Amino acid sequence: MTNLRKTSPRTQPVQRRAQERRNQILQVTAELLEEVGQDDLTTILVAKRAGVSVGTLYHYFPNKYAIMYALAEQWVGEMDIALQELEAEAIEGLSLKRFVERCIERMRLVYVNQQGLLPLVQAMYGVPELAELDLIHDELIIASMARMFERMDISSETHELARLGRTYLELTHALIMVVVNQNAADGAKTLSELKHLSLMLLERAKSQF
Repeated sequence: MTNLRKTSPRTQPVQRRAQERRNQILQVTAELLEEVGQDDLTTILVAKRAGVSVGTLYHYFPNKYAIMYALAEQWVGEMDIALQELEAEAIEGLSLKRFVERCIERMRLVYVNQQGLLPLVQAMYGVPELAELDLIHDELIIASMARMFERMDISSETHELARLGRTYLELTHALIMVVVNQNAADGAKTLSELKHLSLMLLERAKSQF
């Protein structure tokens, strides 16, 4: 017999409330990461700020690293969306300078929009429970940028495209992290320097192709 069971209309508000509570916990955790850092973050602090019992919190996340994993996963998901948007554009019609500016500005927004990003990224790099997402983040950007570099006629060699993708990742990730944690004036200068360095990297690679 075909299973025709569907979600009951009565369960939908319950599911919606559960999702809202989960999102609230994530938001509170992001705020606390900025305030106290990952070392001093505890589930007790999160539960208190979210206005729920620790038992209720554990219904959603078994420990603080599970919450941070969900936050990091959310951030990587936003980066994936940004890269998909860039790849969907007619980038072949852009100058190399405009291409670099477009990519960096779009990726910068992903960093700016994630509260508590610095301690979260540090955790992705140093906490074993989050290491998987650090690798996923890196490979996502390397693969996407390699595809776009090929479309921009920077190179057609698979190994070279991946190498350039890795170099671009390390350069932009490090400096965008600096930009989002600087004051407006210094951040604007660093961002301009990042665009210049990235353009020089790709122009050099293209001249050797």
